[in-house]
Amino acid sequence: MKSPSRLLTALLAAVLLSVGQLAAAKPNFIIIFTDDQGYGDLSCFGSKTIKTPNVDRIAKEGRKFTSFMVASPVCTPSRAALLTGCYPKRVGMHQHVLFPASTKGLNASEHTIADHLKSQGYATACFGKWHLGHHKEVLPTSNGFDTYYGIPYSNDMNHPDNRGKPRGGWAGMDILWNDPESTLTKWKTPLFEDEKIVELPVDQRTITRRCTQKAIDFVKANKDKPFFVYVPHSMPHIPLYVPDDVRDPDPKNAYINTIEHIDTEVGRLLKTLDDLKLADNTYVLYTTDNGPWLPFRHHGGSAGPLREGKGTTFEGGQRVPCVMRGPGIPAGTVCDELTGTIDVLPTIAALSGKALPKGKKIDGLDASGLWKGTQKKSPRTEFLHYTSRGEIEGLRSENWKILVKKPRRGNAKPQVMLFNLAKDLGEQNNLAESKPDVVKRLQARMAELDGEITKNARSPWHKE
Repeated sequence: MKSPSRLLTALLAAVLLSVGQLAAAKPNFIIIFTDDQGYGDLSCFGSKTIKTPNVDRIAKEGRKFTSFMVASPVCTPSRAALLTGCYPKRVGMHQHVLFPASTKGLNASEHTIADHLKSQGYATACFGKWHLGHHKEVLPTSNGFDTYYGIPYSNDMNHPDNRGKPRGGWAGMDILWNDPESTLTKWKTPLFEDEKIVELPVDQRTITRRCTQKAIDFVKANKDKPFFVYVPHSMPHIPLYVPDDVRDPDPKNAYINTIEHIDTEVGRLLKTLDDLKLADNTYVLYTTDNGPWLPFRHHGGSAGPLREGKGTTFEGGQRVPCVMRGPGIPAGTVCDELTGTIDVLPTIAALSGKALPKGKKIDGLDASGLWKGTQKKSPRTEFLHYTSRGEIEGLRSENWKILVKKPRRGNAKPQVMLFNLAKDLGEQNNLAESKPDVVKRLQARMAELDGEITKNARSPWHKE
């Protein structure tokens, strides 16, 4: 018969073993979220000018989603939706983007992806652009992340009041590209580590590489426990910068150069997973926050076959490239079903094995069956389109999409557009006049859904 001390030791060892086995069974999650990358800006999405072998590898070893939507055509609200599983209006983050002088942010009472995974013992980190508030109360470390390193808002914003910026437009971006040192002489963009500014101005030439290295180091440090790494790169949002050792001096190639640099950094992160033998138990999702900033020409991307880009509710503004791989995701497959960033939180909850807390309504749906290919039809049949200012403007229902655009001035009637996306992906054939019954039905449904969100919207954090 074992002595009490030996029995206690054996029981403790058994408990530690079971905890270790549980941790090993939990999948890891990496989300790479670029900024202003267009639907047509990956080789695997049809680009003929940009080579992205590493992102293409994710698609080859996993699944490509061709009808993947973001909840806003601009940065701040789109990021709020990804992390909370809500339309931005539900969490009070819908009214355009935050600036260095903004006094609000994502309320820490919201339940983020990081919150959910941290509650299960995950190590959590954010390396890149946050843009959900730069005050301590709303930074990543207040929203479920153990650590943060990156630019707190857009990389074309200056601390502390956004004044003194260089010339804008595509011509202004040419000037900056021709002067790599301009990242230090023309800008006052800060770099944060946790809650403090550690570099002002940040050297944007190396920020993509440094954030990737932080992610690699974090993965290595937490290889024996489950982890969640969120890598929201600050580019290809303008101004574009890359390290001097990879820079193409021709400003006409600035955007291509930037995306291909991001792709190289993705490759370094994938190699780390390979080297540590973590690839088979790690979900890697690559997507972007909204469509391309088209007025910046060769400093902006391409929406491919889609209409318009960033800032619009047309498909080019909100349908984005998405590829992912991970446990159970069938290799080399394509999914054309409707889903998007608001579905990521509930899907991760399902994949990690812990239900979301009750009592806080979200808009996302569990798409784990869609990710893994075990379900042919998406649980999502509807998607609301809000403008960059947070005004309801459209609804997609199955293959129908309605947009009701208010006139900018005067008493003109709203412009009503109806498209059948299955036959008209480029939104060129307005069927509103020939399908009045569909218009009426979708307008009523759009008002109903937006009305519920408006009634039950929660407040963002405000500085007192």
